[in-house]
Amino acid sequence: MIRHRILALTALGALVACDGLKEAMTAHVDVVAKAGSQELSVERLGQLLGRSPQIPLQRDVAKNLATLWIDYQLLGTAAAKGDSMADAKTVDDAMWAVIAQERIRKLGQQVLSNVKQDTTGAAQRYASGELLSARHILLPFGAQPGQQVPKAKKDSLRRQAEALRAQATAGNFAQLASRSSGDPGSASNGGSLGIFPKGAMVPAFEQAVTALQPGQISPVVETPFGYHIIYRPAFGEVQQEFTQAIGQRTRQVAESTYLARLETSAKIVVEGDAPLWTKSIAQDVDGHLDDKKVLARSVAGELSAGRVAQWIQALPMGPQLRAQIQQAPDSLVKTFVKQLARNEVLLKQADSAKVQLDTAEVANLRRTFAGAVTGIWTGLGVAPAALVDSGKTSGDKERVAAGRIESYLDKLTQQQVQFVEVPAPVGVAVRRKYDYKLNDAGIDRALERAAQIRASADSSKAATQPPTAVPLPTPGGAPGAPGAQPPAGGAPPQR
Repeated sequence: MIRHRILALTALGALVACDGLKEAMTAHVDVVAKAGSQELSVERLGQLLGRSPQIPLQRDVAKNLATLWIDYQLLGTAAAKGDSMADAKTVDDAMWAVIAQERIRKLGQQVLSNVKQDTTGAAQRYASGELLSARHILLPFGAQPGQQVPKAKKDSLRRQAEALRAQATAGNFAQLASRSSGDPGSASNGGSLGIFPKGAMVPAFEQAVTALQPGQISPVVETPFGYHIIYRPAFGEVQQEFTQAIGQRTRQVAESTYLARLETSAKIVVEGDAPLWTKSIAQDVDGHLDDKKVLARSVAGELSAGRVAQWIQALPMGPQLRAQIQQAPDSLVKTFVKQLARNEVLLKQADSAKVQLDTAEVANLRRTFAGAVTGIWTGLGVAPAALVDSGKTSGDKERVAAGRIESYLDKLTQQQVQFVEVPAPVGVAVRRKYDYKLNDAGIDRALERAAQIRASADSSKAATQPPTAVPLPTPGGAPGAPGAQPPAGGAPPQR
């Protein structure tokens, strides 16, 4: 689990520190990172990685473990100083991307508030299959779709399905599905699959549904998942769901139309090298925060690499987003840059329309931020209340907090404690407020040390293993005796 947690914190690829930072760290080549008064040494990071076989010895993983150490230690410093970072400016600056997205959402609500939902002729539209609805009873094959199912098993399931079909009526179908269906997701709801559009189900299932009139039950239908008995509900049974669904569809069409027109009028142009630059940003967000390189243009102005870095850094799904950008084809990365440019246009429109968050919404975001900080402190064991008796000065408390964080990281990398996540806005806020440094050369040295530690541990483990009970071939002899020849092809005897 820890491997996946730490990988979730990584942005893939080798990250390059700026020249100024390298120069600043030249005199401290044995230091990977500094956070306030604390240092992460090459040996310490090497030990954390090397003693944890489940963590891959990859540069991106090592760097993000070091970044996690920085965030934890800076938050420990804040706790020791009794700094909740709850002042309005700190929170609002750190959560600007969240606030921006909320403003865009409110603008969308305002635009769509005038969209009229046409629900006339709903019964006829349901009967024609504009949107579909079904209940089903599934007797699953048990194998993965596409895998061969023994004929005897299929024949047995088919007989069971035919027997259930003989019992099924419109009146008892939901009860029969709850009792007999092998689809747990729908069985608890009487076999209901809700309202869905065409194309949402496998072809054989959809064809069976559309062949039915509302209120009818199908014969036994085979799909790659198993045998189905399908009931297409009468309109009266799903009228409310269907009306809501077509209303939502109307809003989706209106939204798509609005955005398409916006992109045309906004004159968004994405530069040809934007994907390459965006992937570079994802590798080293901090190093691009002041980058003036233009990646896109629109009526809202130029979208610089620095602004893209700010978006990536501040979005709540930042770490995952960075990894996705690194793995995505250029066409998708270009679409991402276009979406950011569109966001800038929407924010400009929100400004013109005077769309802002109200007092209650802002207060709620600030409470969320404060709650995240408190949760991190509690998870790390460094909440200010827990440090009250740790010393008279903030320096004493900082040392105690730092020690507890180191102890937590030991347990985390050994899968002994629950992972404490640092949300992107909290990480942004604490790194803006307190001093930190990261040395890329130190990360490389820590990886080398981790490899040595792991190799030594593997050697020690091999030395303590009891000898195998099956003799291994030795050159020129019988297995375990002089003169044995290996089998044809040079392979050793099968164990």
